[in-house]
Amino acid sequence: MGKRREARERAVQFLFQHDLSPPEDLERALNEFWDTQRAAAIADDKGPAHWGQPVELPPPTTDEAEERVFAEPLIRGALEHRDAIDEHIKQHVKNWEIHRIAAVDRNIMRLAIYEMLYRDDIPPVVSINEAVDIAKKFSTQDSGKFVNGVLDKIKGELMRPARIVK
Repeated sequence: MGKRREARERAVQFLFQHDLSPPEDLERALNEFWDTQRAAAIADDKGPAHWGQPVELPPPTTDEAEERVFAEPLIRGALEHRDAIDEHIKQHVKNWEIHRIAAVDRNIMRLAIYEMLYRDDIPPVVSINEAVDIAKKFSTQDSGKFVNGVLDKIKGELMRPARIVK
């Protein structure tokens, strides 16, 4: 799996967590999130006998640092533009209120829509493909179709090429 995919998956996980329990201090929540991710990865590397044991965290690896560098602006951007992004979702889902959409799917779409609307360095089709694959991994096969349908409608409204960087 590519580094950007892993970063997007972490971004979705943070957005999901933030959606269900918004922190008072975003900076602290982000730092705790990344520390938890690293601790879990270290525990997995050590094996089941070490799960649940306290882990002393070494400095982040280059891969971990790169993942965070890509993911954090996505997280911050999706949170900053969340109201506008949610309006786009509402326009394209019939007979659904935003809070009735599965939280995983809702946050996957928020991330992808943020990329499509505000990140000219990421082609919209990449954002859609990544979102669909993440939805299939973290939600259901039907979620992949649902997410694809909504994002494809939004892609059709964009004033930039879908397959190339602006």
